[in-house]
Parts: sequence; C-alpha cells; structure tokens
Amino acid sequence: MKIVVIGGTGLIGGKVVTNLRQKGHEVVAASPNTGVNTITGEGLAEALAGAQVVIDVANSPSFEDEAVMAFFTTSGRNLLAAEADAGVRHHIALSVVGTDRLPQSGYLRAKVAQEDLIKASGIPHTIVRSTQFFEFLGGIAQSSTDGQTVRLSPAHVQPVASDDVAALVAEAATMAPANGVIELAGPERIGLDDLVRRYLAAKHDTREVVTDVRARYFGTELNDKSLTPGDNPHIGTTSFETWLGHALAQK
Repeated sequence: MKIVVIGGTGLIGGKVVTNLRQKGHEVVAASPNTGVNTITGEGLAEALAGAQVVIDVANSPSFEDEAVMAFFTTSGRNLLAAEADAGVRHHIALSVVGTDRLPQSGYLRAKVAQEDLIKASGIPHTIVRSTQFFEFLGGIAQSSTDGQTVRLSPAHVQPVASDDVAALVAEAATMAPANGVIELAGPERIGLDDLVRRYLAAKHDTREVVTDVRARYFGTELNDKSLTPGDNPHIGTTSFETWLGHALAQK
C-alpha cells in the first residue's frame, strides 16, 4: 500500500515512516525538505499519485495566532484538494486532545479549523488527538519561564511518548477510517506543575517551578479536563520515568 506522510521528516513523521516501512508499505516522506510543500503546492500531486492513504503530521513553523491559522488552513485546503484529485481513500491527521475545549488558544483554534476542513472534505478520515508529548516538556517550561521562575498551572495532564503517538498513527493507516476522532494519552495523569518540576530536577535545572492556578498555557488557563482525554482513550505504554531515563541516557 502506498502511504504518503506529510511532515514525514519531523519528530512524529520520521517515526511513522520508519514504522510503516518496517511493515512493508511503500512510504513517501513528504516535506519541504523532500520537495513537497503543502503551502505552495509544490510536488504535492506527484507525491500523492497512486496513494491510498495520506497521513498529515506536519506542524506550523510559527505558533503566532495568525501565522498558525494561515498554516493549517492553507495546508489543509491544498492537501485535501490534491487528495480528492488523486482518489485517496483515507486521510489521517494528528491533532491535540482538548482542541475543542480551549478557544482562547490561537494554536488550538487553528487545529479546530484544520479538523473542520477534514470533516467537510468528504474524504474518509481518522483524526488522532494526542495529549502533550514528553519531548515538548522543555518547550513548555521555557514558555512559562521568567528569570529563574517557571510559573505553571497544577491542572492535570496525561502526556505521552512520541514513540507511542507514532505507533498509533501508523496503526490507523492500516485500519478502516473512523470518520471521527480517536484519542491517545499516556499512562500517568499528573499536575502540569509537578510534571515539569520532575523533568527539571532530573536535568539538574535550577529553575523553580511555582504553582499558579491562573498561569496560562500558551495563552489559555487550564483545568483538570482541559488537556486530558475523554472516555476510553488509547493508552500509551511508555511511562514518564521510562521515557526520562532513555532521554537522559542519550545526552
């Protein structure tokens, strides 16, 4: 089966490509680096020719509100139009748990717009909403840092390893389209403040994590349901401690 992975050279995309190739599929790793650009349309028709499945795990290079909205809507329209022309039978997109619950976040508003385009396209689809990746903890800490203080909400999160995200996305490519949303979360539910505190301590980072219920997470306040999954999500197998041990060993 020919499968095209949009964003196929990134963190998740690279893992998805490897996973699917190991299973014997013909996989195209599509990104601007490989001559496929969903914003300009360059190389898109050629990459999708003969493809049965398209997986979109591309991310915006900018998280600024207008830029991220422009990225996901422009990319989404171009990609879905090209898929319709190519006769693609299954579109899979990676999104975020809580996307529809946090309208104050410009990034998540853009993900809602992306999801709406997919649902309206008429192409059979599966939207995989994942919780935050362990790999993004450093960025989360940095975004909330002022001097030596990291101000974070105690709201519960249920983060997941990127390996587990890639595994589910790859599995979805071999299944019938859900024509809806499936969710993925990690095995441990924990306060965001405590999670980042553990992460920084393990890295011997001396910044102090201060708990603040009003602290904003990329522009929006959180509660325990903001970024946690609903009923019966898929659960990743990698614990935070296991991931952290591997991450530290690779340094």
